[in-house]
Amino acid sequence: MIRTLLLIGLVGFSLLGCDSKKGTFLETVESENDHATSVAKLEKLIKDQGLTHFHSIDHRANARNVNMNLKPETVVVFGNPKMGTVLMNCNPSMGLDLPLRMLFTTDYEGKTTITYKNPEYWSLKHNIKDKNCLNILTKAKMALETLAEEVGKK
Repeated sequence: MIRTLLLIGLVGFSLLGCDSKKGTFLETVESENDHATSVAKLEKLIKDQGLTHFHSIDHRANARNVNMNLKPETVVVFGNPKMGTVLMNCNPSMGLDLPLRMLFTTDYEGKTTITYKNPEYWSLKHNIKDKNCLNILTKAKMALETLAEEVGKK
């Protein structure tokens, strides 16, 4: 009986969390632009802001290369090596989440969204306690938010 109640409680609790955006580590912004324009806008902003554009991965093209279909989906990999180096010195496991990435997806109705990880989540994931590193994560969150909003505007 107690196991059943506990199981029902856990399932209920997990379902509650599915609808809640509060505390989520993924942020999503709807773009007013099409997929290609959104990706190109980010790549230009990266260059204009003096960031490093490491690579763009076109998952749809990769799917086509193996005779499979996929809606438009692109990951843009970029960053600031000075910031990243400081963060990896705080905890080398940060290397798993750096460089930064933004995911562009387009649904069947043509709506393009931009998704990125909230860097403040990394303080928990990588046990970051250093005040300088926490400050960098806060600045990175604001920078990603600004980039995504700018890319999403017409």
